[in-house]
This record gives sequence, C-alpha cells and structure tokens, in this order.
Amino acid sequence: MKICVSATEGSIEAQVEPRFGRCPYFVLVDSETMQFEAIPNFASGASGGAGIQAAQSVANKGAKLVITGNVGPNAYGALSAAGIEIVTGASGTVREVVEKFNRGELGKINGPTVGEHSGMNRGKGRGL
Repeated sequence: MKICVSATEGSIEAQVEPRFGRCPYFVLVDSETMQFEAIPNFASGASGGAGIQAAQSVANKGAKLVITGNVGPNAYGALSAAGIEIVTGASGTVREVVEKFNRGELGKINGPTVGEHSGMNRGKGRGL
C-alpha cells in the first residue's frame, strides 16, 4: 500500500510533521518494500486552502493512506472524497510510523482532528 506521511524533511528517517496541510514534505512509502519517494509540499506556503491543495497532491501521487499528527476539516474532506484513509496522532520517524501501521498499532480516524469549532455565540439561544 502506498502510504503518505507528513514529514519535516524529505527522508524516511525524518520526523513526522504534526501539520498535514503545512508540512514541508510528504514522504510516500510502499508499506511492503519500505521504498520511498519524498516530494515537497508546495501548498505549505499558501495563504489559504493549504489543506485542500496538499490533499490533491497526495491523491495525485496515488496514496491510499495518510499518516500525520493532525488534519483539519478541509483537508479531511478532500482526502476522504479521494478515498484516502487517515491516521492522526502519529509521532516519531516516518519509518517508525509506517512500521507501527504495518503491525496494526495505529488506528484510522473518522473526522478532522483540528479546526472544528462552532464559532462565537452559535447555538446559545440568545435570540436578541
């Protein structure tokens, strides 16, 4: 399976970057052979929509799973629409998290892990 890991550098020994949409690199790893390809995340400097652009890049590379620290709602929606599964809360090196996934030690999520909020005073029944 082709796994995409958000990373601080373009190496399989790089640390997992906690931010998906604004990570410096994506490291794409074949989970069976551990062969990898590192690509810069050109969306990391975007003024807006970084998560969606990053998700499109990952989808275009054929990833079936993303492992990261956190994923926002826009990136989550774009990844889910592309049929890409998501694992969050990961830390360590890219190699370590892929190995953990292979051993069944990382769980998939079913919703964004950052950026969810209801806004100011929504649902407070103020009706003024």
